[in-house]
Amino acid sequence: MSLLDKFKTDVGIDLGTANSLVYLKSEGIVFNEPTVIAVNNKTGQILAIGDEAQKMMGRTPPHITVIRPLVGGVISDFAMAQEILRYFIRKIKKDSLFNYVRAVVAIPTNLTEVERKSVEDAVVLSGASSVHLLEEPIAAVLGAGLPIDEPTANMVIDVGGGTSEVAVISMGGVVVSQSLKVAGDRFNEDIIRFARDNFKIAIGEPTAERIKIEIGSILPGEDKSEIIVGGRDLSSGLPREIIVKGSQVRTALIPSVKQIIDTVKNTVEQTPPELTGDILKRGIYLSGGGSLLRGLDELISRELAVRTIRVDDPMTCVVRGIGITVEGMDKYRHLFSVSVKPVNIE
Repeated sequence: MSLLDKFKTDVGIDLGTANSLVYLKSEGIVFNEPTVIAVNNKTGQILAIGDEAQKMMGRTPPHITVIRPLVGGVISDFAMAQEILRYFIRKIKKDSLFNYVRAVVAIPTNLTEVERKSVEDAVVLSGASSVHLLEEPIAAVLGAGLPIDEPTANMVIDVGGGTSEVAVISMGGVVVSQSLKVAGDRFNEDIIRFARDNFKIAIGEPTAERIKIEIGSILPGEDKSEIIVGGRDLSSGLPREIIVKGSQVRTALIPSVKQIIDTVKNTVEQTPPELTGDILKRGIYLSGGGSLLRGLDELISRELAVRTIRVDDPMTCVVRGIGITVEGMDKYRHLFSVSVKPVNIE
């Protein structure tokens, strides 16, 4: 180990729309919390980040705002995204001998150059000394333990919070990919809309998330559960409880799930024939927190007639892949889509 190695820290960041995960070299995943920040509008004070901010959602007085600074995988509130990143990096620097931090950050494949630059700027201005960008499907392939540099196809579907990434990877690069802003957050919106239209009741995002996790399923026959939840009656404005059945959740989610499946089909249609044969042999790999929707893997298998495998611990698949590049920065440098030279920020 060189003297410089003792003075620097390598870190991987999966800055997701719903959750953010941080991987620290030689230590593993050190942070896994919602990408949420609570701010006092009167003073500008940051009140909470992550889990504590998430608990405040839908429960704050007017002068406190709970913000999710990423929408559809893209930074929508630069200042608040920067505050969250600064929070990560400050915690890491406390354990470092010096303040040199190299960061690898996962990004959706469809970001524009302006959006990529926004990610780079946010990370560097938050305290990182340099940043490399790694496309999420490549990180997912690595995290799933699949060969990345061989001349064979790996097809991945990463269903996150804000976006679903569908890609075919071969020889260390993305051969074909599509990204759509239909994922876990959209599922929650579907449930909220269904409750409003069919029960005439308003429920919040945390309640929709609970419904999705506890009884959500996309296959008939696996949706016989039910749950009691509370909300605000749209007519009287008073609190009211309803019983939501699994079959109703499936009805709410079908249109969005169909969009994901149509995108998967379209991606396969654009894939070169030789690689399509590889996909048929090897199957399709499903990652991301949104992939935990019951029956999603089986439905994709039925619709495409291709075996679909949900990876182990799908919520951490991307950050585990980032972690592999962090542990072997020189070996995997060719996978980075953009490199930024070290920058000194006063």
